Amino acid sequence: MESNKTNKSSRIGMSEQEKVGNLKPNQENVSVTVRVLEAGEPKTIRTKNGVRTISEAVVGDDSGRVKLTLWGNLAGKVKEGTVVKIDNAWTTAFRGKVQLNAGSKSTITEVGDDMAPPADSIPTNEPEAPDYQPRRFGGRGRQFGGRRRYQEGSEEE
Repeated sequence: MESNKTNKSSRIGMSEQEKVGNLKPNQENVSVTVRVLEAGEPKTIRTKNGVRTISEAVVGDDSGRVKLTLWGNLAGKVKEGTVVKIDNAWTTAFRGKVQLNAGSKSTITEVGDDMAPPADSIPTNEPEAPDYQPRRFGGRGRQFGGRRRYQEGSEEE
């Protein structure tokens, strides 16, 4: 099989194939071809955006393995042992580990078994995010209570 060397994509435009071991937090438009090592059942969770359906899986390639969260209609769409190509995914970090996410704008396509190594050949290492600090959204949330409300004339006495 010949590789497509004419696809000179950039991170802004079309996605390029990533290796699991090279994933970093906060990447967007990620494409990977991975073997599904574990696949969980769909479940309902409560998020800041309301109730959502997700499923979790562990996927890997020849560079390592990563936790995959499938959101919404993709929940439960991968089967253990299959090889899939995931396009337009994104990464997050949780407890010092990078996680891969696929949602409404992502696509998952089952591909040939020879596109990823056998499960027992996939390394156990996971991409890490040791120095990753989640973004802080200062000035939002609990500060809307008006704590810093000053009464007119209270400082003049």
